[in-house]
Amino acid sequence: MHHPWATPPVRPRMANEQDRRPGLGLTNRWLQRDGRPFVPVSGEVHYSRVPRERWAERLRAVRAGGVTVVSTYVIWLHHEPERGRADFTGGLDLAAFVDECERTGLDVVLRIGPWVHGETRNGGFPDWVQAADVAHRTDDPGYLELVREWFGRVGAALGGRARARGGPVLAVQLDNELYDQPQHLVTLKRLAREAGISAPLWTATAWGSAQLPEGEVLPLYGGYGDGFWVDADAPWDPTFREHFFFSHVWDDPGIGADVRARTGTAGPTGSAPRSPSALFPPATCELGGGMATAYHRRPRPAALDVAAVAHCKIGNGSAWQGYYMYAGGTNPAGGTGGTHESHATGYPNDVPRLGYDFHAPVGESGAPAPSHAELRRQHAFLAAFGERLADMPSSLPEVRPAGVEDTTTLRWAVRADAEHGDGFVLVSWHQPHVPLPQHPGARFSVRVGAREPLVLPSRPVPVPAGTLARWPFRLELGGARLEWVTASALTVLPGRVPVLVLTAEEGVPCEVAVPAGTSVQAPDGEVLPGRAHEDLLVHDVEPGEQPLRVRGPRGALDLLVLPADAAGELWVVEPGAGTGGARRLLRSAAPLAWGADGAVTCRATGEEPGARAYDPAARAFTALPLRRTGPAARHEEVAVSTLREASATVPVLHGELDGRASAPSPAAFDEHAAVLRLHLPAWAGEPGRDPLLHVDWAGDVAELRVDGRAVTDRFWDGSRWTVSLRDAGALAGGELTLHLLPLAAGAPVHLPADAAARLAGADKQLGAVDAVRVVDAATWTEPAPAG
Repeated sequence: MHHPWATPPVRPRMANEQDRRPGLGLTNRWLQRDGRPFVPVSGEVHYSRVPRERWAERLRAVRAGGVTVVSTYVIWLHHEPERGRADFTGGLDLAAFVDECERTGLDVVLRIGPWVHGETRNGGFPDWVQAADVAHRTDDPGYLELVREWFGRVGAALGGRARARGGPVLAVQLDNELYDQPQHLVTLKRLAREAGISAPLWTATAWGSAQLPEGEVLPLYGGYGDGFWVDADAPWDPTFREHFFFSHVWDDPGIGADVRARTGTAGPTGSAPRSPSALFPPATCELGGGMATAYHRRPRPAALDVAAVAHCKIGNGSAWQGYYMYAGGTNPAGGTGGTHESHATGYPNDVPRLGYDFHAPVGESGAPAPSHAELRRQHAFLAAFGERLADMPSSLPEVRPAGVEDTTTLRWAVRADAEHGDGFVLVSWHQPHVPLPQHPGARFSVRVGAREPLVLPSRPVPVPAGTLARWPFRLELGGARLEWVTASALTVLPGRVPVLVLTAEEGVPCEVAVPAGTSVQAPDGEVLPGRAHEDLLVHDVEPGEQPLRVRGPRGALDLLVLPADAAGELWVVEPGAGTGGARRLLRSAAPLAWGADGAVTCRATGEEPGARAYDPAARAFTALPLRRTGPAARHEEVAVSTLREASATVPVLHGELDGRASAPSPAAFDEHAAVLRLHLPAWAGEPGRDPLLHVDWAGDVAELRVDGRAVTDRFWDGSRWTVSLRDAGALAGGELTLHLLPLAAGAPVHLPADAAARLAGADKQLGAVDAVRVVDAATWTEPAPAG
């Protein structure tokens, strides 16, 4: 039996009475625009870690993932390594980045710090700030004077773009992971406003039982399914495991706990609440879009790991889905010391000096990861149903898992509207590291308000491991009603007859239940008989690319249930300027991207892109009109020659800090690493080419260098390494070398299971290049919509 929350009344609450923006509102339950609730989806993209010439391209890929807001750190260290010589030009032109977001149709959250963390040296403080004789991150007058100068420079650089009554800046975050200085956050807010930086929303991170100034900031939470910040020999921590369960607990005490412990800023523990304030809706800014890699611990989240955490937050009642990171990048070199956090700069983790791929949905190279597809289906759901979902509080079943070790009790939640009785059953049956068995048979009893329980489906269904489901019930659309569908809601397409699009679950029979007086017609118009179940008619549906027509007493809808194997190829273009207000459903195995005008580009490695668009009038998919705008796709194996062999015996340990293995020093790396020359084919440097280098390798640490200059690096975790050769500067004819340090057997580093098994099979050390390939996809473009 299902027991919903008592629905709380809606109370306006902006957390910022001074900087209200007409049309934008915040209540204790949702955000709203022009009086209508919506669910923002924010993704972290660091302009200072992405080449400026790639900003537009990355942002189009971000928008195509269903992200509506770009969140970015303003990293003091990147802008002002020397006091008084702040740089806001080129790739550091913050105003230009905000403008590019606006052109792409994306809102912006500025995370202005001054302390940001972000795996940067000193948490983003320049060395001269870190060395200042002040009480950092407090109201110490000396520290505040430094911050006042910095905020003044940021405000001047923005040139009025961050203002309450206009522009794309939706929110400003103050500091980051500040746990025990609530008054300091109020002071930072005042200093930012004095510097001309404002927004209708002010936010702060709330995890770790942070003490926040009540009513002054919107608390934002996080959730990572795994992390680099625990010890190498630590098991999968409960703070990670919790995120694969539905609950109404939002605080994650594990994020940044090692930094807090080392810096003595642990903050309150134990008695502090782990649920959101009643003043504000539950919202996030750091759901793990992937995970960084530390030298001692190298998590590699799978796409389903990332998607399951986000899916559970939707079931928990999320009013804002925010990801860290959504697009990876490359750290500025920053001289010999680098700009990354490291043991040498007092941090408990060594991370790569340059590479900041983060296993993000859009990688360092710009290539989409499998998580892009898994997440964008959730984001399409939020775009289509967010207005209704906002008024559907989360409720949990009476029988719930006994704890994070429970692998038998099914995990599910309901978002439902007590007044109308409609909603969604959300099922999550996936977690990493400890596999879940197939659940043998599930039925759900859902009571909404005073109504009789709705029991679905008509008979128990298996729930295979890996299932992330969003099943609608009592849904009315186009004048027709569905009692339930055991397939995941994706979107709704407009038309004379609206189209409800769903995706089937792998291994779960698709069942459509309708009330008496409603008919279901096959694509050819034949009325399907169905089977009687209580006072309903139930249809067992075979997924496909043609819709069923559901006719009720007051109207009709088309029901398009796409097969499970199509899910990864689905893209939903949301309305924007120039699109005529029409949401579109596309199917393409090749990556798509678009901006505010909705015109699609495709990067395809085949002879034809094969992208198709669903036509609601024709009730079928038709070819998407694309034309190639540049060279044809090519790919080729890269010849590799050895310039120097690796050392026959590399150290098991290069150093340590507090029991955690340290990365090798630059000198040790150069002493022991193999040096391999990569011979790119001549076509890779042809005009108009934008090739990617795919390196399948095994070892410890690798660097890619152009004419002896390191351009990016990687700690091995068993995954393919993909590098943009254009971004690396490798297409101008210079020498391209791969420097690969083997990993000693018995090294005290934590690896994913498959990588650990490969290391265990090595004799003394592991260092190998399995394959190197250069791939250039062709670019295909759609004509811009008229108007």
